[in-house]
Amino acid sequence: QVQLVESGGGLVQAGGSLRLSCAASGTIFSPNVMGWYRQAPGKQRELVATVTGSGGIINYADSMKGRSTISRDSAKKMVYLQMNSLKPEDTAVYYCNLVHLGRRGNYWGQGTQVTVSS
Repeated sequence: QVQLVESGGGLVQAGGSLRLSCAASGTIFSPNVMGWYRQAPGKQRELVATVTGSGGIINYADSMKGRSTISRDSAKKMVYLQMNSLKPEDTAVYYCNLVHLGRRGNYWGQGTQVTVSS
């Protein structure tokens, strides 16, 4: 079983930056993908960015390209999301996710609120 705990959310003005962190515990199998998703009120959860276990493959949502950087420290079981030039439309609950590829295991954190004021 894997547990994911996010931190780093908060209130920031438009144009500001935030760095989200996700700490994983439990047994993580390879290969895997970790990532960030977000869900705004009244909207479906959507992809923000994902990164493979080796860090070799990174994927960003179009809305976040050029404004965010995902990274992970597999030894520490951490994944990070640096977000810059934040916009009010980035306001959402941000969730950490881990998927074990080729076996069962799709885990979510409890989420961290990001609010961007105009």
